[in-house]
Amino acid sequence: MFDEYKGMPLEAKYLIYAPTLIYLALGMFYFDVSYFLRYVQGVPAAMVGIVISVMGVSTFIASIPLGIAADRYGRKKLLILGNIIASAIIAFFALTTNPVLLIAAASFEGISEGAFSASASALLAEKAGDEMRTSVFSMAGFVQSIAFGVGSFMVPVSLVFGIFGFTVKQCHILLYILMAALSAASTVLIVKISESKGLKKAGTSIRELLPRKSKNVLVKYVFASAIVAVGAGMVVPLMSMWFGLRYGIPDSISVPILGISNIVIGFSTLFAPPLARKTGLVKAIVLTQGISTIFMFATPLSPEFISASVVYTVRAFLMNMASPLQQSMIMGLVPEDERGAASGVSAALWRLPNALSTSVGAWMMGIGLLATPFFLASMLYVVSILLFWYYFKSTRMPEELISSP
Repeated sequence: MFDEYKGMPLEAKYLIYAPTLIYLALGMFYFDVSYFLRYVQGVPAAMVGIVISVMGVSTFIASIPLGIAADRYGRKKLLILGNIIASAIIAFFALTTNPVLLIAAASFEGISEGAFSASASALLAEKAGDEMRTSVFSMAGFVQSIAFGVGSFMVPVSLVFGIFGFTVKQCHILLYILMAALSAASTVLIVKISESKGLKKAGTSIRELLPRKSKNVLVKYVFASAIVAVGAGMVVPLMSMWFGLRYGIPDSISVPILGISNIVIGFSTLFAPPLARKTGLVKAIVLTQGISTIFMFATPLSPEFISASVVYTVRAFLMNMASPLQQSMIMGLVPEDERGAASGVSAALWRLPNALSTSVGAWMMGIGLLATPFFLASMLYVVSILLFWYYFKSTRMPEELISSP
């Protein structure tokens, strides 16, 4: 298995490891924010859903123009911009409960996410090359998932601050500011990555900057993935809040459990390249997503917290094994000079339905329908997987054609 990761280009390795501190901070933030806003800051559950939804809507609005900007002005610049904004927003979330300010912060968080997603995949694909692309994306997924998981273990660190007399709220505020500072520090490492080579020339019209050559494959890809996004949005961003509602578990316990889930996800990505090489990229995606759907359906049926955590972790393991495979697939099918815009389009049309459905999921959980979001998500997953197979079952990737006799 580890032979898949030998010979990765140096720039690709550096791009994989440079954002580790960013992922650490974002892991703490994304896992904890729904619990933090609801139970520490006292924000109503419906407003929590709205705030998280605004992040996604903002990402949707920003991703396509930022993807175009990445192809024209530089993907590295967009990475740096996204990290600076994200670092500031993590700290800002800890300092206010004003609904207007929270929505404004959520909007900027979405912009930072759009800047990162529009440039990171395109830059990584450029540094990897076709033959190593799936392995590089899988290793990047491994590092990101491990860092996200470790980040979740920062939440119990807030309890340490309590030893010095700080209140629960003050402890959380100190933690958020600390993690924001770590995230900002990682910008220094990103500066050392070289800029993209395959950028659009200055003076190109807006129409030509859009991903016209890859339009057909993008439409199919984003339509299938958007259906998954709707289902995932009802559940995944709200898990710490759901554990609190369903089992009465505080974030100091549930968030580290979710972090363990993310660490397991990280290791799952290491198995993705050999599976894809053995079965083909498309079949590997369909297989892992299909089995994971069974565990999504079973999660709310668990009678207690431990079994629910195990079932959810298995779901996450399988579903996220497909994530680097999907990223590799779309970057392999899109021409080099359209990868930034294509990343922006796919991120935008994933985040919007994902964000809107989070409000629906939060509303259902708030009125006591704790199993319904999981059941609806499972149904949507099945529809998406069937569509994905219909669209791409005959697709052969460039590296698969190269390796054919």
